[in-house]
Amino acid sequence: MTTNTRTSRLFKSTDILTALGIVGIVIIMVITIPAGVLDFLIVINITGSVLILMLAVFTKESLEFSVLPSLLLVMTLFRLALNLSATKLILLEAHAGQVIQSFGQFVIRGNAIVGFIVFCILVVVQFIVITKGAERVSEVAARFTLDAMPGKQMSIDADLNAGVITEQEARDRRKKIQQEADFYGAMDGASKFVKGDAIAAIIILIINIIGGFIIGMATKDMVITQALHTYTLLTIGDGLVTQIPALLISTATGLVVTRAASDANLGQDIARQLFKTPQALLVTAVVLTALAVLGLPAIPLLTLAVLLVTAGYILQKRPKVEAQQEIAAARESEVEEVRKTENVFNLLTVDHMEIEIGYALIPLVDAGQGGDLLDRIVLIRRQLAGELGFIVPVIRVRDNMNLQPNQYVIKIKGADIATGELLADHYLAFSGGLDNDDIPGTPTKEPAFGLDAKWINAARREQAELSGYTVVDAPTVLATHLTEIIKTNAHEILSREDVKKLIDHAKEQSPAVVEELVPDLLSLGQIQKVLANLLWERVSIRNMSTILETLADYASLTKDIDKLTEHVRQGLARQIIQPLLDANKTLPVITLEPQIEQLILDNLRPSEYGNYVNIDPVVMQKLIKNISLQVEKVVVQGYNPVIIAAPVVRINLKRMTERQIPQLTVLSYNELVQGIEIQALGMVVLDNES
Repeated sequence: MTTNTRTSRLFKSTDILTALGIVGIVIIMVITIPAGVLDFLIVINITGSVLILMLAVFTKESLEFSVLPSLLLVMTLFRLALNLSATKLILLEAHAGQVIQSFGQFVIRGNAIVGFIVFCILVVVQFIVITKGAERVSEVAARFTLDAMPGKQMSIDADLNAGVITEQEARDRRKKIQQEADFYGAMDGASKFVKGDAIAAIIILIINIIGGFIIGMATKDMVITQALHTYTLLTIGDGLVTQIPALLISTATGLVVTRAASDANLGQDIARQLFKTPQALLVTAVVLTALAVLGLPAIPLLTLAVLLVTAGYILQKRPKVEAQQEIAAARESEVEEVRKTENVFNLLTVDHMEIEIGYALIPLVDAGQGGDLLDRIVLIRRQLAGELGFIVPVIRVRDNMNLQPNQYVIKIKGADIATGELLADHYLAFSGGLDNDDIPGTPTKEPAFGLDAKWINAARREQAELSGYTVVDAPTVLATHLTEIIKTNAHEILSREDVKKLIDHAKEQSPAVVEELVPDLLSLGQIQKVLANLLWERVSIRNMSTILETLADYASLTKDIDKLTEHVRQGLARQIIQPLLDANKTLPVITLEPQIEQLILDNLRPSEYGNYVNIDPVVMQKLIKNISLQVEKVVVQGYNPVIIAAPVVRINLKRMTERQIPQLTVLSYNELVQGIEIQALGMVVLDNES
């Protein structure tokens, strides 16, 4: 068996050893242990305390020692168990082992009064100075960490959208923020363990002295002075043996909670920051020399002054040497870069979505100049996750010097999808049907919906609002355009990787249906095509459980994507119909004459790319024109344009009208749920003259 294997097995069994150790601590409190065992346990306590202090010194940031709050509780419990065991031996046998006896003789030289004073000072230092300070630092750090969490989360999202960090790095940073909040909150409570330990030590000290004095005189026939000396010496030795390790752990606690994140440990930071300014060392040396001249002991003062002058002289020369080394390293790095082969694979990566902006729009992105576009993109992604039912990929924002200064381009998978122009320091005013030339501005078109608008300066904003205009700032214009582009092209944005994440999430709630469906009935790609069909018609896929259950019901009957899509739409009928109803739960619709539906059915042709309608172009144009006329009448009446058709016709009719009438909603009769009333606003006929 190799060393690595044995080490791995040891670490795997540490949970069992830890559980046994904690149970053992409780047992020690109940039973009376021999003096020799107590000596060994006291040495373990001292060793553990020194180890914890050293770990705190060499820790670079607090989270590297995140187990400290729990460890603090265990060590406090261990010290109390040792105190209780020592108390039993002191009161029963007037002896508590060699460690306590030797410690008392070595530290206080057998003088009980000196030992008592030293013990009190240690307790005061630990209780009032170190523990109290560490507790306050933990409390403030926990409060500040919790208050700063929303801002840090927004900063991470902004960096993610800007492409500064990856998804994995963002998750790691979010996890670290949560761990910091948990750590400082735990340390705030754990510090109180040490405070309680100090109070318990004082009480145990008094009990041991008084109880030992009484027992010594009553049961061991000791004279007053002998009893007082014996039990006081043992009690003070026991107190020092436990309080010195407690002081070490309290110091370690203070070091950890006051430690700021750094790339070096405590010793390196102290050396680097205390000795970074040679002038400070030289001035200190002058002060020490002046004190020696004034009559203070000259040898220690002048010795330190000489050391400081030497250190200051060396530090003054260091920048020149470091500068020469940096120049040489830079030259070597340049030579090495030339030798390296260029990594061309980075050039092959295409972002799912990105926004390119001209240089005049950079202030919209730069937080230092008040730009909040990245924060708005974060909110857009969250909003669309609720509306569309999937997580929109990261949207990169880059500047492009080839664009016009005020121009922006929205791209999907590297292809230009939409473009527009913004005036960063202006507002866009929509007339809302008004024609008011009193508001001067630059005429333009609103990029998302093509509405007539004009750019006005900030001074005209209030006047425009009073005149009935709708006024929005430039970032809002871009955010609205981006939102509309994502909704319109969601079926292209949805990838198989996104579908895999959605199915994995659904499996946590409905594992049975996922196991039945994937991959036995449908592949990941087939499910993606069904979801893309839904998103193409702006149907949310948030209700993934219903979608997967419907697919599982019908996938054994057909693998036709269009038919599966229609079945899923029937399962989501209430969700689809709800936004189209008026206040009286009435659905205003346009109907088709039966001849049109039959015409579409008779001319359906299958292909490897799906079904398509093969109608004479003249007849097709006439049909679409007649549908457009009915849609215009409905829109004028203030209704949403909705047309109803047979299930087998519905999706093909939508494809026929998508390009000329994109705002038209096409429903099937199977999607009409109970409880709603249908209001026919008109009928499309093939021949208007008939």
